[in-house]
Amino acid sequence: MDNAIFATALGITKPWFVDNLSFDTSKQLLTIRIDFEKGSQFSCPQTEGAHPVYDSRTKRYRHLNFFQHECYLEVRVPRVKLPDGHITLIEPPWAGKLAGFTLLFEALILALCREMTFAAVARLVDMSWHQVHSMCTRYVDLALEQADLSELRRVAIDETSRHKGQDYITVVADADERKVIFVDEGHGAETIAHFAAELLLHGSDPGRIESASIDMSPAYIRGVTDYLPNADITFDKFHVIANASKALDRTRAIEQRTDASLKGLRWTLLKDRNSLSTEQCTDLNAVIAAVVSKRTARAWVYREQLRAILNRKQINVMRRMLHQWCTNVNRSKVEPMKKVAAMIRGHMEGIVQMARSRQTNGFIEALNGLFQAAKRKARGYGRLITIRTVLFLIAGKLDFTEINPHAV
Repeated sequence: MDNAIFATALGITKPWFVDNLSFDTSKQLLTIRIDFEKGSQFSCPQTEGAHPVYDSRTKRYRHLNFFQHECYLEVRVPRVKLPDGHITLIEPPWAGKLAGFTLLFEALILALCREMTFAAVARLVDMSWHQVHSMCTRYVDLALEQADLSELRRVAIDETSRHKGQDYITVVADADERKVIFVDEGHGAETIAHFAAELLLHGSDPGRIESASIDMSPAYIRGVTDYLPNADITFDKFHVIANASKALDRTRAIEQRTDASLKGLRWTLLKDRNSLSTEQCTDLNAVIAAVVSKRTARAWVYREQLRAILNRKQINVMRRMLHQWCTNVNRSKVEPMKKVAAMIRGHMEGIVQMARSRQTNGFIEALNGLFQAAKRKARGYGRLITIRTVLFLIAGKLDFTEINPHAV
């Protein structure tokens, strides 16, 4: 009766059956031995029909814990003889994609790794970091192999830092589905070329991409122009605002050398007003009130005006207001902000294109924050293969159910 109960719980059906159970109390280890009925025949994916058993091998699979005890399935696995005389091993239906684990156990690891670092999961389930990493990478690779990009029309492209310094990777996301679809090393035009080649492998064509949201990197501009020929370029408004914020901070740093009242106000000026405390709002209002005399105050006003302009929905209105904004800035004495005005004038059509596409890189910016947090918790992800796996687990929205019906 005990064997039958375990067979039902494990989902084991004929010709497989639970032969016996053993429990090692000293090691807190449960071993379930599984066999197949005498005279059974098995089908082989490469050959039609059922084939007789030639001989067998014993294989061991890590399964979900039985309460706090580790559980292993010890299985007599058949080898069958095919009509052409070849001998092949038949894996049981519960065998996972990484040798030595069941599908249920692998589904658990995938679920945990979407929320925890590889090292933390490895400690929790008493595995090595390399086993956890290999399992997740295997599933990500299998899911990406069957990914269908035929409906992809709009992409968001951005970079994220891999290490300190100028070491970057490029992340491409589906702007409509808000999911990562491509990760590559570097942040040059060649990364867009690699992405275009990837499209051809997954039922799409670079010419089908209608819109690409990027920053103002000359390499990305050249890459999209050369390899996504029909894509309208939208310059991400968050990068425009980020440049204005840098100009504001530079203005504050220069002016506070002679104005002590600006010291300690860096984050008060850079943060969104809605996220400030009551005290910070009071300090900010005091700065803004001196807009006539303080260049920092004028820089803050210019930054907020720019933010409002970039939220306009009519291209002609946005273009006209941006031209006027640039004129006003250039007539002022806020020198750092004049560089932003020059940048805007040099990229005007890509910026106003946002009014039509309503496309930004906000999703990837948020993803970058999640990845950097995960990287800090893991004390760094050094290799590209690890970074790629982590990014797809966090934000790839990959469908693993075709590979493992227990995965969510």
